[in-house]
Amino acid sequence: MTLLLLDTTFLIDTERGATELDDLIGDDDDVAIAAITLAELTVGVELAEARQHAKRRSFVDEIAASIPILPYDQGVAVRHASLLVAVRRTGRPRGAHDLIIAATAAAAGRTVVSADRRAFDGLPGVDALDFRSSSD
Repeated sequence: MTLLLLDTTFLIDTERGATELDDLIGDDDDVAIAAITLAELTVGVELAEARQHAKRRSFVDEIAASIPILPYDQGVAVRHASLLVAVRRTGRPRGAHDLIIAATAAAAGRTVVSADRRAFDGLPGVDALDFRSSSD
């Protein structure tokens, strides 16, 4: 069993039909999302054009009902702080939400599944895989 943390990019590709969950996730895999991922998806719902709003809302509601959401708790906060220090020391800035996703994955011992593995490369204690390149 592999513990996976689905990044927003993976879920957006799934919504758009570019990726199927079953193509990457095995029957024995344990999946979750970070709370910030739910926030990012919800922003997409709120900014959607009227004709896409209901479809996006339905997709996000289905994700929230079927995939566990890992909170930003004390363990994640401690990991987040160490990642902030690491990126400042290396001089390679990262997206704020990517660091929260990375911290959530590290605290939970999960591998991030993303379309932008570079956002997670070199982060101490963070494993990531690029689902787009894994299907090639």
